[in-house]
Amino acid sequence: MTSLEDVRDEIKLKLTGDLLEFELEDETIDKVIKSAIRELQRYITTTRLITVPYKDCLDLSDSADTNGEELDVNYVVMIYRTHDIGSNADTNSYDPMQIAQWQMIAGMGNLAYFQDAVYNYGAWTTLQQIRNTTSTDLAFKFDKVTKKLYINSSTGTPDYITIEYIPVIKEVEDIESEYWEDILVRLSLALTKVTIGRIRSRYTQSNALWQGDGETILQEGQEELKELREALVNNAELYFPID
Repeated sequence: MTSLEDVRDEIKLKLTGDLLEFELEDETIDKVIKSAIRELQRYITTTRLITVPYKDCLDLSDSADTNGEELDVNYVVMIYRTHDIGSNADTNSYDPMQIAQWQMIAGMGNLAYFQDAVYNYGAWTTLQQIRNTTSTDLAFKFDKVTKKLYINSSTGTPDYITIEYIPVIKEVEDIESEYWEDILVRLSLALTKVTIGRIRSRYTQSNALWQGDGETILQEGQEELKELREALVNNAELYFPID
């Protein structure tokens, strides 16, 4: 896993070759990296899963509702039933393909009360369709401000629920994807180039024997930033809202 120190060292290596003196302090480089993380947050869509006891309203910022884990959720993607419909369901669910297999193997006349079971299953399926029409099962609403997740259950309350979510990225260590680690390094490097380019080009000397590379590195950083940002926008997941 890449750390803050790893990103900082790579930036300094690419800009100095470990031979030149770098004018930025480590604290300043860390601030640039933090700025890159903040910009990347809107594009990172790597999800995580957590299974928790079911409640109609879950406070995802409260460890009591998240199995003792401290979560900082940016967006809830999907909710899944983990085990079964639940102990509070009106009836159990059946697999129609499994019923069809029994029918083909045993034959209609060899299963006692099979026809009644088919009728009951048909009635239950119709009831489920009506329920889903009037009330969508597992429809949810996530309040990003209060971090509360509201869940609707129309087919019996499950014992557990699995939540797929996108976490808030605050530290370099929170990024677990090699792709996004690479993007973070490239974006941080480009932002650092713009920063030191503006510093070096703040003043110019017309009669100096040596000329600084402030303008050059500033332009290089701006071009890299533009290319990266265009790539991020073009490859952004349109499924998720911008907020």
